[in-house]
Amino acid sequence: MAALPQMGATTDTALSERPPRKIMFSSRGIRFLIFLVLLVAAFARPLFTLFTTAVDDELNSYIILIPFVSLYFLFLERQRLPTEHESSPAWAALPALAGIGALILFWTTGASAMSLNNRTGLIIGSFVCFVWTGGFLLMGQRWMRSAAFPMLFLAFLIPLPDQIVDWMETSLQSASAWSADMFFALSGTPALKTGNVLELPGMTIQVAQECSGIRSTWVLFITSLLAGQLFLTRPMSRILLAAAVIPLGILRNGFRIMVIGLLCVHVDPDMIHSIIHRRGGPIFFALSLGPLLGLLWILRRKELGSRSSTGALSLETSA
Repeated sequence: MAALPQMGATTDTALSERPPRKIMFSSRGIRFLIFLVLLVAAFARPLFTLFTTAVDDELNSYIILIPFVSLYFLFLERQRLPTEHESSPAWAALPALAGIGALILFWTTGASAMSLNNRTGLIIGSFVCFVWTGGFLLMGQRWMRSAAFPMLFLAFLIPLPDQIVDWMETSLQSASAWSADMFFALSGTPALKTGNVLELPGMTIQVAQECSGIRSTWVLFITSLLAGQLFLTRPMSRILLAAAVIPLGILRNGFRIMVIGLLCVHVDPDMIHSIIHRRGGPIFFALSLGPLLGLLWILRRKELGSRSSTGALSLETSA
């Protein structure tokens, strides 16, 4: 009589050969989540102040999206993140000291000696440093290195200090006046540039500090970082894409000034008060995305071409 197959043994063997389920959250991961919840609770008031003021702030309105963008990129990188974690106290020491130093400076500096924006930047900077500290302590240096982009991107939660904003506005103001003068020359419109003042036929335009285009240039820079992380792999390609934002922002703002100037000269001088001047920033920002996307396409094509040639060369070598 033929022996009957041992169904139970076969089932046990099949079950034992199944790959183990991947644990979504390790014990250290759960501790890190609890740490983040407690940290957010401890900084709830300054975080609330940050987001409520950012809503009405033209420069810092992008801050509201930063945590969601970081979470999205962390989700994209989930398959590459190490599943084994270890504590890295040496790496955690630097952000911890920076966070404590920011808190001490916040507490010891009077409200009258520092603007609300700078004080908010100090306390939020401390918060971000403590997030990094918890990451090194609970998840380890290897995990933080794999999650470098979403974790470092949290630094954009920190509002730009007033001194840096003033310096950027002044620099972009002068560069935009120079760019506008160049565009007027290309258009054949006579213009006399004196500092940041452009004398046109029948009217004079002064490139004010508020017209520096700092907000759109800063947002364009952040956009270039996101695009580089999504579509490029080489660090040099990402650096080139981000660096292109500076001349692109200057040219965009100069082009905007030229358009408004030509409308004032050839249509109506009151166009200086029109919606194109007051609310036309998003339109010119969208126009500046074209050259940026074009450069991104060129860099990506170059990377793909380099990979194809490298792959073909390795195949020929192995053959």
